[in-house]
Amino acid sequence: MQKILIANRGEIASRIIKTCKQLNIQTVAVYSDADQDMPFVKEADVAYRIGESQVNRSYLVVENILDVAKKEKVDGIHPGYGLLSENAAFAKAVTEAGITFIGPAHDIIDKMGDKVEARKVMQEASVPVVPGSEGGVGTIDAAKEVALAIGYPVMLKASGGGGGIGMIRCENEQALVQSFDSTKNRAKAYFGKEEVFLEKCIENARHIEVQIFGDQHGNLVHLFERNCSVQRRNQKVIEESPSPDLSHETKERMFAAAVQAGKAVGYTNAGTVEFIVDEEENFYFLEMNTRLQVEHPVTETITGLDLVKWQLLVADGKPLPLCKQEEILHHGHAIEFRIYAEDPKTFYPSPGQLNVLKWGEGEGVRIDSGYEEGNKVTPFYDPMISKCIIKGRDRNDALHKAKVFFDGVSIEGVKTNVTLFKDIIEDNGFIEGTYTTKWLQDFLTAKRTH
Repeated sequence: MQKILIANRGEIASRIIKTCKQLNIQTVAVYSDADQDMPFVKEADVAYRIGESQVNRSYLVVENILDVAKKEKVDGIHPGYGLLSENAAFAKAVTEAGITFIGPAHDIIDKMGDKVEARKVMQEASVPVVPGSEGGVGTIDAAKEVALAIGYPVMLKASGGGGGIGMIRCENEQALVQSFDSTKNRAKAYFGKEEVFLEKCIENARHIEVQIFGDQHGNLVHLFERNCSVQRRNQKVIEESPSPDLSHETKERMFAAAVQAGKAVGYTNAGTVEFIVDEEENFYFLEMNTRLQVEHPVTETITGLDLVKWQLLVADGKPLPLCKQEEILHHGHAIEFRIYAEDPKTFYPSPGQLNVLKWGEGEGVRIDSGYEEGNKVTPFYDPMISKCIIKGRDRNDALHKAKVFFDGVSIEGVKTNVTLFKDIIEDNGFIEGTYTTKWLQDFLTAKRTH
């Protein structure tokens, strides 16, 4: 590949440009009115305005993106994460335009984007799934029947959902009845289809995901796991690897299941298989993310590999740089903190100008940022300012380095969750590594009552 277009913005656009520069690949950026002064626009070799600030008038307008791609005669389009990254129609349109889509084939994106279909595929591949409905549930009576069979609490989920959107916990039948129609309507509005399904709610669960990578030559490997259990509103805030308080045997079984899941759909390029793990270390398939994850630097930090480079090579038809599982090793411990412009108590976004943006220092610190001092965090997009990845010899060393790092962070002009991270890394529950997906909510509730 000689030239690629990045159909994304902010931090991930800057991240992709960095690897392209190392590989001597030219980059084309696209930007909205709100993003014209952002770092990624200046870092690319060439940049084009594609519309107004709202995503549906810029970053989601496929025709505008393809027009730029054709004008610049690019070889490939990298979708990043979010926005159009898991849009099968976009991937198909890119391919039909004679341009390489840097990700899995559109039919895989389509199949795995439908959570009901994905469950069926995994069951057929003998990958364990959470007990739930066989397919979608069309009526409240059908939903009641399934819920009664699997037992409350249950999770009511949109078949087309993802990223924590379109799912609601129902403690009892009354809650299920109250939420059923509104969840279907929300699913229709957000994802274009109203199909919903039910899954058993796994209590005191951990959210563990396995990074997989496949090429067009039949090679498929895993790159270990990431623990993503520190979440607010079902969205990840902290990710780390290796996962604390999880046995080696369970991890090995999860790796095998993730590879099995990838092979079942003929997966190519970067992907992630997400699992929920219960108190007895039974694990169940949640979903497959058919893109590069926000938290991919965690894996890069412990393996020393460049996943964007791997994506470009695989998209170009080359085999994986490391085809054999035993060739892929990991060293040390990495923790990623997502720094958001948001109120650390309510998690409401806090847009504004970054009057001061100063990062802490230390060995083993990596900053993947979409902003520089003086930039504005606008209300149009996700308010993540940066990802701060800390590497240590082991988990204790990484936590110590994180404390030193956060003591040196200074951000003015917007509220951020930096104070929250300072509190978290001092908390025994987090230090012990026994936290679950409900841990952060319990932690915040305890803080408020003291």
